[in-house]
Formats: sequence, C-alpha cells, structure tokens
Amino acid sequence: MYFTDRGIEELVNRRGEETVTLEWLAEQLRTFVDMNPEFETPIERFATWLARDDEDDEE
Repeated sequence: MYFTDRGIEELVNRRGEETVTLEWLAEQLRTFVDMNPEFETPIERFATWLARDDEDDEE
C-alpha cells in the first residue's frame, strides 16, 4: 500500500457517496495549489493525466 492510499481511502470513506462535477474538482485543485504552491507541478501533471486518460482507448 502506498502512503497516498490512506488519503484516497479517507476520501472514499468520507465523500464516496457524493456526486461532483469536473468543474468543482478543478476549483478544489486550484484552491489547493493556491494554499500549497509547492504542489503546483504534481497537480498540473495529475490534471493533465486525468484530462488525457481516455486517449489510449481510441487505438
């Protein structure tokens, strides 16, 4: 188990029943980076990965 799995599991346990939009998620990520600018690069990579996740399905 990776260290990040604990945070992911907490997210699922606390908010797993909620439905959110990508717009809401984007705003949360912007707020997080504003509060934690040292995470700008990882958040940018994560957002790009999410945006392009379905590109492999087209092959």
